[in-house]
Amino acid sequence: MIDPTARVAEGARIGEGVEIGPYCIVGPQVELGDAVRLMAHVHVAGVTQIGGGTVVYPFASLGTPPQSVHYRGGATRLVIGPRCELREGVTMNTGTEDGGGLTSVGERCLFMVGSHVAHDCHVGSGVTLANNVVLGGHVAVGDNAFLGGHAAVHQYVRIGEGVMMAGLSGAAGDIIPFGYALGQIAELVGLNVVGLRRRGATRADLHRLRRAYRALFLGEGVFADRIEAVARDFADDPLVGKIVAFVRAGGNRSLMLAREQRHGEEHGDDAA
Repeated sequence: MIDPTARVAEGARIGEGVEIGPYCIVGPQVELGDAVRLMAHVHVAGVTQIGGGTVVYPFASLGTPPQSVHYRGGATRLVIGPRCELREGVTMNTGTEDGGGLTSVGERCLFMVGSHVAHDCHVGSGVTLANNVVLGGHVAVGDNAFLGGHAAVHQYVRIGEGVMMAGLSGAAGDIIPFGYALGQIAELVGLNVVGLRRRGATRADLHRLRRAYRALFLGEGVFADRIEAVARDFADDPLVGKIVAFVRAGGNRSLMLAREQRHGEEHGDDAA
């Protein structure tokens, strides 16, 4: 199912049931898994692997070189997992030599129109990037995160599992798992409660997470002492444990802190 106007280079590996639509270009080091669909005018270059069942819409550009002055022309890679949907104009770059050489995307992700995944990013599974979301280089996004339209994420920021980031927000610091971030320079305004409920969190789970959140971000004393207290007081809670592990792991960016106004916290508890 290769349209006669498409150009598939010798050496490209094409799985069973692949559809390559009009005017698509597929490079010689590309691998397309079974049942991948390139709708039309899709450009896939570099050392790029696309997992089975993924659908790519017109004018997407995948596997092009990193937009980095430090890239030295090496055969770095882009790996996209199965059953993803990449809408019109999505762009994803390969990694850089100094950044590990790999940009990766998990399975069942949705990238809406015009979203961008830069070099050396690692995006988990079940992630949604709404229209025109941009990830700077070396960003890590946890499973089931949702980034609203026109959100921007600074280089090296970590976005935790289950995060909701509001549209038009900019993240310059790491966002804890299950956090809800809002603002031009985003701050934590609570927890992504609706997202947690959709993934099976119980009322008791939510009460414990709220208590842990308030103790960690709105409590008294030194932050390092508060994280140890939360780790001790919620030692048997797996959801709180993910927040503690994320904070302890640290990163290249500082941790995004909470907006202390009560109305902000309540707003976060209603996040989708």
